[in-house]
Amino acid sequence: MSPSAAKSLQETTATVSPSQTLSRGIQALEILAAAERPLTIAELAGALGVHRSVAYRILRTLEDHSLLVRDDAGRVQPGPGLAVLARGVSRDLQTAALPELTQLANTLNMTAFVAVWDHQDCVTLVTVEPRHSAATLAQHPGTRHPVNTGAPGIAIQSTMSEEDWAARAPGLPYRPEAAEARRLGYSASHDEVIAGLSSLAAPIQVPGGRPAAIAVVYIRREQDQAAVGEALAASAARIESQLA
Repeated sequence: MSPSAAKSLQETTATVSPSQTLSRGIQALEILAAAERPLTIAELAGALGVHRSVAYRILRTLEDHSLLVRDDAGRVQPGPGLAVLARGVSRDLQTAALPELTQLANTLNMTAFVAVWDHQDCVTLVTVEPRHSAATLAQHPGTRHPVNTGAPGIAIQSTMSEEDWAARAPGLPYRPEAAEARRLGYSASHDEVIAGLSSLAAPIQVPGGRPAAIAVVYIRREQDQAAVGEALAASAARIESQLA
């Protein structure tokens, strides 16, 4: 596509009004994904703020694509089609990161994960728990927290100067710890996202995309932070070499 055509497409996209129906369908999936149990159609309609008949039409469409399923009682929950879609999200990054996450989790006996930058949040893309551990900390894919809170967000910010961050994420504070993370190659946080938990993270530069972070999360304890941080930075470097 020529530069002029790309610019025209961007301008057109910026001026087109979003589809309310599509937006409601996506919102329905987000509500179901966050729910701790299957929801009735009435409950989902209430959460969407629409009439039950509107919710039913949305659900029928999503059901046709296996993005949700209904149990024998008619309650709805996420369907297997979402797993198929999830496999395609940052596929190259997931493929490159999985061996590194497995190695980190089992060597360090910590839950290891990759977080990606999504607007104002960090979202967990893929996670691996240690194979032989009686007690592990769950970090489920799809978990999100503010991008300027916690080690993964600091690591992502460390790939940019404060000026660059202000241009790419206007209105989001830039952590002063990002400069130190840039010097060390990794970042650290304690009691930020969840009280009592600590995290270390190293940035991953993704060609043509937003930076991500590889991280571990653990209960705060005596820990050789530098050794873990350097291991994360080495894993991030190997992932980047696979993405290049």
